[in-house]
Amino acid sequence: MQNGRTALITGGAGGLGTAAVAAFLAEGWRVVTPVRPGRGTSPAAGAVVVEADLEVVADVTAAVDVAAGEPEAPLRAVVNLAGGYAGGGSVADTPLEDFERMLTVNLRPTYLVTAAALPHLVAAGGGAVVCVSSRAAVAPFPGAAGYVTAKAGVLAFAGAVAVEYRRKNVRCNTVLPGVIDTPANRAAMPDADVQSWVAPQQIAPVILFLASDASAPTTGAQVPVYGQS
Repeated sequence: MQNGRTALITGGAGGLGTAAVAAFLAEGWRVVTPVRPGRGTSPAAGAVVVEADLEVVADVTAAVDVAAGEPEAPLRAVVNLAGGYAGGGSVADTPLEDFERMLTVNLRPTYLVTAAALPHLVAAGGGAVVCVSSRAAVAPFPGAAGYVTAKAGVLAFAGAVAVEYRRKNVRCNTVLPGVIDTPANRAAMPDADVQSWVAPQQIAPVILFLASDASAPTTGAQVPVYGQS
């Protein structure tokens, strides 16, 4: 049975996204998740899937309209999981297009989706925005200047939303994962010690908590979800 609330979860077909969608569905949320056209993977069963390129304004607007379009379950939470990683050389050896691509992949969707959803959250009486940054935003490592900068931008943007909308009953918090134990990360780092990685199923309840009324006094938080990494 639905709890009368909708959550818009981007990146819902990814390793963390699938776990987050399942967690929200299990608590009775109506979940809407945009999926890039032609993507082979799907979110957890039960989600409302909308084809959308989250780098395109018109697609974002259409996806948010679907999320906010059910009067019996108004939009009350936005979870920004969409993003990506690409490493490279040092700053001086990083092509401008590679640096800017990381900003586009990680920061642009978070901004566009949040900006489009905020009026609906305010109109519904309030709600929550949860953004996903990275441990790298506060503890950079070499060879990933674009990614580090983009994830630091997510932190700064979430802080701005928290300050601007707290008196309108909209909260904005951020989780900072280390390395998440996903099939993609295992394939990319076959020799890594995965015992220190964090499972998506461990992070999803934290995201759910930050979207729920249980965290009502909390906004502007940067929550580490590093596990043992």
